[in-house]
This record gives sequence, structure tokens and C-alpha cells, in this order.
Amino acid sequence: MTAVDPSTRSQVDALYSRHHDWLKGWLLRKIGNACDAADLAQDVFVRVLHRKVAEIREPRTYLGTIANGLVIDFWRRRELELAWLETLAHLPEAHAPSPESRLHFLQTLMEIDRMLDTLKPRARTAFLLAQLDGLTCPQIAKHIGMSLATVERYIAQAMRRCYELQFANG
Repeated sequence: MTAVDPSTRSQVDALYSRHHDWLKGWLLRKIGNACDAADLAQDVFVRVLHRKVAEIREPRTYLGTIANGLVIDFWRRRELELAWLETLAHLPEAHAPSPESRLHFLQTLMEIDRMLDTLKPRARTAFLLAQLDGLTCPQIAKHIGMSLATVERYIAQAMRRCYELQFANG
């Protein structure tokens, strides 16, 4: 963890003491679970701590914007977890992965989801049509009404991101 400038720390301390309870309540209304709300509130302030905090004119708007992004990530992660658990429930017990493998698969799914979220919506659609539905580039171009060259560029971009995701950690 990197060191935090003392003046930034002081500003964040003041922000925390004035707005933490409000933020936690706001998050509780969004997600309905006090423990998750408390965790996300802490995550908001950790993010603020690692930013250059200047004079914030609307602290609740600022904190709410950061928190809203974390709430979106929270629900996306929850949907992936539920889909994964549903998939596991349909596997015969003999083929069920170990708890370690389950965690690894879930983490990989979340990384792929984050990667897909960095793509333009049409690029994401083209890539998913190719990977999940097995459509060819000409079929995708016709299906979503864009040029073949654009579809090929989008799929190449997504494949490059997958490659980076696979080999960036190794």
C-alpha cells in the first residue's frame, strides 16, 4: 500500500467523520444489507484516500458518485455469483469442482466481466455473439447491421483484451 499525503489523510478524515453515517445509510437503502453497506462505505473512503482530494464542494455528491459505481459492481458481481451457483447446482456431484476451483472460476468470471465492460457496447455484443452463439464475422455484421471490417476490428480488440487478461498476471 502506498503512503498517503498527510494533508490528504486529514481531508479524508474530516470527510469520513462528517459523511460516513450518511453514506452507509444511503448504501443500505441501495443494497438492503447492513454488512455489505458498511463494506462498500469503507471501500469508498479507501478510494478517496488514494485520490488527490482537493476542495470538494458537494461531498455527498462526490461520495455518492463513487459509491454508485461500487454498487453497480456489487450487483454485477452478485449476478455472476448467482449464475455460477445455479450452474454448479445442475452439475452431478461427481463432477462438481473443489471449493478452490469454484473460487478460481468465479474470480475469472469477474475478471472477464470487467474486461467486457471496458469494451464499447457494440464491440461487446459482437464478441459475445462470436464466442457464445458461434456466429461468424459476416453473420454478426449482418445480425447487428455493421460492416464486416468493424466487426472484425471489434472482435480482434476483445481478443486482445482477453490475451492481456490471461497473460498480464503471469
